[in-house]
Amino acid sequence: MELVFAIALFAFSAGITPDPNNIMLMTSGVNFGIKRSIPHLLGISLGFPTMILAVGLGLSTLFQAYPVIHTVIKVVGITYLLYLSWLIANSSNKMEGKQVSKPFSFIQAAAFQWVNPKGWIMAVGAIATFTTVHQELNSQIITIASVFLCVAFPCAIVWLSFGVALKRILKNERQQRIFNVSMALLLVASIIPMMLPATPQ
Repeated sequence: MELVFAIALFAFSAGITPDPNNIMLMTSGVNFGIKRSIPHLLGISLGFPTMILAVGLGLSTLFQAYPVIHTVIKVVGITYLLYLSWLIANSSNKMEGKQVSKPFSFIQAAAFQWVNPKGWIMAVGAIATFTTVHQELNSQIITIASVFLCVAFPCAIVWLSFGVALKRILKNERQQRIFNVSMALLLVASIIPMMLPATPQ
């Protein structure tokens, strides 16, 4: 139980702090509301634990053998996040009777986990931190993924609800436009640490 509690604290601190997933989820809440954003929320909440399972049960070995694959995924992920930032900055809802964009689908949100650089850092970090060679690895990976699954939903709901609450404050399209551009810039800012080289220990 102590290990599960430690994993839960790690998952909560990673899941509740601002990151690409949460910024986009909050923006979806502002632009589309809770109901239309549910597939996005589910895609994040189920997609990331699935990614932990895949990385822990096999992909980590592939990355150790071919580090270039991990580098390629990181570059693709950063490029895609920049593209998403542009979409967010130019998104809108039906305030003026027009719908310029649409929320993420379940598949899009789940697939996004695989090109989210922070997601890879969190997954590898959790596996490296909370597994030991003295116990059966597969069961440890399943435990980590299960805890992340339980923690992901409430964290995602907080950010989505925050976005819906903000929607009540944003009274016109100009205010919403300012919000979307601000969130796009924040999303770009969240990418910067991922682009910096790792500091030698």
